Amino acid sequence: MKFNEVLNKVTGVSCPIFGVSWNPAELDIEIARRIIIFLEPRRVLYAPMGIEALCSSIDSVGKIKDYLTLELQKIQSESNLSEYLRGMRKACNKFLSTFPEIKDDKCIYCKPGSNEYQEFILSLGEFRTVIGTMVGQVSKAYGIDVEDDLANIIPE
Repeated sequence: MKFNEVLNKVTGVSCPIFGVSWNPAELDIEIARRIIIFLEPRRVLYAPMGIEALCSSIDSVGKIKDYLTLELQKIQSESNLSEYLRGMRKACNKFLSTFPEIKDDKCIYCKPGSNEYQEFILSLGEFRTVIGTMVGQVSKAYGIDVEDDLANIIPE
């Protein structure tokens, strides 16, 4: 364990004259590890393009965005991890804004060959590229292993 990790786990200091105690901030590496673990089973990030559907993709990306927002509240804004999470969240927002309030025929986005399907596949590919890049950066910066399925979207 590094000195900074030990220091962050100290919850109090006292001597005969005075005492100090505090609740330490959670370490970025712990948050980063939790985020990678959260992303690993998200099939929207790595399942073959032909089996993904717009409705389930929108739901999954929305859950990812919400989770990233919760985790962002736990880290310092000047942290590198904050930048990576903001990049991921921005990718979520961009994907979700591509398909705003589709009320009529959502299924057209899931019919191979249609222009809408191509739009969906391109948006999904762009989303995966950004998330893969950010996951790679987080993994490298914090020394976190990534399961093979999710690791497949990390650019070489």
